[in-house]
Amino acid sequence: LPGMVERHAGRIVNIASIGGKVSVPHLLSYSTAKFAVVGFSEGLRAELLREGIHVTTVCPGLMRTGSYLNAQFKGAPDTEVTLFSLLDNIPLISISAERAARQIVAATLRGAPELIISAPAVAATTFHGLFPGLTADLLGLVDSALPGRPEPGNRLLHGSEQQTSVTRSPLLALGHAAARRLNQRHAIAQRDGAQTAETVTSNGV
Repeated sequence: LPGMVERHAGRIVNIASIGGKVSVPHLLSYSTAKFAVVGFSEGLRAELLREGIHVTTVCPGLMRTGSYLNAQFKGAPDTEVTLFSLLDNIPLISISAERAARQIVAATLRGAPELIISAPAVAATTFHGLFPGLTADLLGLVDSALPGRPEPGNRLLHGSEQQTSVTRSPLLALGHAAARRLNQRHAIAQRDGAQTAETVTSNGV
């Protein structure tokens, strides 16, 4: 940033999430963090415009990256993994990482203040902006349909540990391909290796 200020030119992109615009059930801590990113990014843009620096806030909706394999689930993992992985793979609801990247580059080049990625994310943000109270009430109904709160002490399970008939089906073909392409499976291997080392250490071997 000091270099940008000195040159009176620069581009900054902060990647947040649709979770930074609409807080959804079962992702409260995630949404809280993303709301903070959005507020920081919008305020930063206001402070830096006079320096010729453009800050773009990016809020993607669901993206097909295979991230459900490394996401952590608690409570009723089988149900939550199934729901999350399905939503993360449906083409009209989710978007490929490559397509999202092209949109981000284009928004950066034109110095756009904000980019919301995917039609469902745009619709949700617009609806929430017009009817915030109704949005919260509708999400309350969604929450009532989701699995209940986890019991204290329940172990967090990664998506890759909680495979179901749905996650093994061709319905997730796009997600599995994205996971291979974007090294999600490599992350699983690294994580499993770290867990094995941790177990060996804890056993005093």
